[in-house]
Amino acid sequence: MTKITKVEIMDVRFPTSRGLHGSDAMNAAPDNSAAYCILHTDDPGGLCGHGFTLTCGRGNEICAAAIGSLSPFVVGLDVDEMAADMGGLLRRMSDDGQLRWLGPQKGVIHLSIAAVLNAAWDLIAKKAGKPLWRLLLDMPPKEITALIDWRHLRDALTEDEAQDMLQQRMNGREQRIAEMERDGYPAYITSVAWLGYSDEQVRRLAEEALADGWTKFKMKVGLDINEDRRRAAFLRSAIGDESKLMMDANQVWGVGEAIDAMRQLAEYDPWWIEEPTHPDDILGHRKIAEAIAPIRVATGEHCANAVMFKQFLQNGAMEVCQIDSCRLASVNENIAVLLLAEKFGVTVCPHSGGVGLCEYVQHLAMFDYIAVSADLTDRALEYVSHLHEHFIDPVKMRRGRYLTPDAPGYSAEMKVESLRDYLFPTGKVWRE
Repeated sequence: MTKITKVEIMDVRFPTSRGLHGSDAMNAAPDNSAAYCILHTDDPGGLCGHGFTLTCGRGNEICAAAIGSLSPFVVGLDVDEMAADMGGLLRRMSDDGQLRWLGPQKGVIHLSIAAVLNAAWDLIAKKAGKPLWRLLLDMPPKEITALIDWRHLRDALTEDEAQDMLQQRMNGREQRIAEMERDGYPAYITSVAWLGYSDEQVRRLAEEALADGWTKFKMKVGLDINEDRRRAAFLRSAIGDESKLMMDANQVWGVGEAIDAMRQLAEYDPWWIEEPTHPDDILGHRKIAEAIAPIRVATGEHCANAVMFKQFLQNGAMEVCQIDSCRLASVNENIAVLLLAEKFGVTVCPHSGGVGLCEYVQHLAMFDYIAVSADLTDRALEYVSHLHEHFIDPVKMRRGRYLTPDAPGYSAEMKVESLRDYLFPTGKVWRE
C-alpha cells in the first residue's frame, strides 16, 4: 500500500508581464502563475504527484489557500484505492456541504479542485508507469464513464450512450495510436501575436514559425477596431493567404460590438473568433454565430463546468469547443465535455495559452482523437512557446505538431529550481 501523507502547496509566479507575453484585450500584462501542489506519499522511492491550476498573478494566493482547504480529502488515501474511485473523489470534493457554498462547481474552489485532481492523476499515472494519455486508453469504457458526475448531464448524454460511443471507437484505435506516435497532433500557434507585441516582433516571430512548419496562427483583437484591422492586415500579409488565421477577443465585446467588429474583420478571412463576448452568455454567443457565419465562434476556456458546456452545445452557441485543463475539474470533467462535444458533432480545439497548459492538454487531445472522436478534421491544439523550460517533461514539437509524451505522469512536474526561484514573493526572481 502507498498512501498520501501530505499536500505541499506553493504560489509560483512567472513575471511574463515584463515582456507582455500573454497580453490580450482583457489581460494587459499578465504574470502566468500556478497555484501548485505536490501530493507526497510514504513510498520509499519518493513517489509524488504534481499538479496546479493557472492564474494570471494576483489572486494566485487565494487558489493556493483553497487547495489547503481541499487537502483533507486526499491525505491518508491509498493511491490504488484512489485510482479505482476518481469519480467518487471528485464528487466528494464538489459536493462538500461547506465548500459547495463557495461554488457550486465554479470559481476558486473549482479551480483548486482541478489542481488537486491534476496532481492525483499525475500520481496515479506515475505509479502505473504510463503517460496519462496511455493510462486513459487502457481503461475500459465503463471505467471512463465512472469518472463523470452524470447528474446534470443525462438530459443531453447518458452513461450508456457514452459507453457505446467509446466502445465503437475501439475499432481502429491501434492505427490511431500509431498515427499519433508517428505524426503527432496538429497545432496552432498563439505566441507570435500577443496584443502587446510590436509589429517588428510579430513579423519576426511569424517568419520564424512559418520556416518551422506552422500553418495556423492566432492573433489577439478587441481594444480598437481600427488597430485590429491594421494588425490583421499586417499579420495576414506576413503569414500568407494559405495559412489559417484565428482571432481572440478575450470576452471584451458586447454582442452587438462583436457582430460589428467581425463583419469588419471578415475580409482577413478569420477561421474563428474566440470568446467574442462574456463567457457565460450562451444566447449571445448563438446570436453572434448566426450573424457572422461562416466565421465560426469558439469558446470554452472560461466555461465554469460541464453543465455550461452542455447548454452551449445544446443551443448551437459553440462551434469550436475549447476545453481547459485547469478551469474544469481536471481529467474527469474534461472527458465529460469531450463526450458531449462528440454527441453534438462539435469540433474540439483545446485551450492551452498559459504556463503548463500545453503540457497538460496534449494528453487530453490525444485521448480525444484516439478514443472519442477518431477525427482530426479542423482540429488543432493551441501552442504557446513560453515557460516550457521549467518542466521536467516539456512538450515536444515538430513542424507544428505535438509529439506524444512518453514519460509516466501528466507532464505537470516543474523543476525544483524553478519552484524555488519563482516562489512568490520570497523566490530569487521576485526578491530581485
